[in-house]
Amino acid sequence: MSAETLTSADYIRHHLTNLTYGQFPDGHWAVAQNLEEVDQMGFMAIHLDTMFFSLLTGGLFLWLFRKAALSASQDAPTGVQNFVEMIVEFINTSVRGSFTAKNDLVAPLSMTIFVWIFLMNLMDLVPVDFVPHLAGMLGVHYLKIVPTTDPNATFGMALSVFFLTIFYSIKIKGAKGFAGELTLHPFGKWAMPINIFLEGVTLIAKPISLALRLFGNMYAGEMIFILIAIMYSAGMTLGLFGGVLQLGWAIFHILIITLQAFIFMTLTIVYMDMAYQVEEH
Repeated sequence: MSAETLTSADYIRHHLTNLTYGQFPDGHWAVAQNLEEVDQMGFMAIHLDTMFFSLLTGGLFLWLFRKAALSASQDAPTGVQNFVEMIVEFINTSVRGSFTAKNDLVAPLSMTIFVWIFLMNLMDLVPVDFVPHLAGMLGVHYLKIVPTTDPNATFGMALSVFFLTIFYSIKIKGAKGFAGELTLHPFGKWAMPINIFLEGVTLIAKPISLALRLFGNMYAGEMIFILIAIMYSAGMTLGLFGGVLQLGWAIFHILIITLQAFIFMTLTIVYMDMAYQVEEH
């Protein structure tokens, strides 16, 4: 949609609205055609754009790494092979430095998280009007191409990591040991209600902090790109200034999207390592 036909508030809201498929109050399911219909949909609504671009970037990750593996050569490594080997070595170094136990799942999980989140974040560097404009020509009213600006995606990944840590905590320590950590630490059995409260908050805070940190940083970055885009419709002077701002923010944003993928991966490794740590007392 053209910024000339919208107020600034409408333009921002339009670009922050997902392509939503959900159930209306009368019971029928359909794709929302306007913001009012989006508001009418309940909890079970699906963000089709988040699902599509998540699967697209995930497929790109699998294709790229499989291509590098199939064409790997010791004598004449390609640029893709060198790039993939660099990432694998980086992941291995991170896992060795933070994970003290032995689990063959941790390194592949860490690599998947880092590369997948990085690729999803990288979509934020696509001009904010480019893909939505193409989609609008095809009759798609709303489209967000950065999955990590959707809390549904970030909470989905965070909860997956959370359930893995719970699973391995119970597997390594047993149900009794895991319950003991929640009820007897840090003040002993005489302060069990306080222990449960403190450890419960600590436990729940892990997936919430993982999800909201990634979502908050990427959402803020996307918002800045949208605000800069509004400047292009405010005259030549502001448009030129907006172009300079956009270039500067895009360069700085490369650091942000990489850092957020790294933090999510590192905390995943740390949480998995904590699942293997047995409190002696």
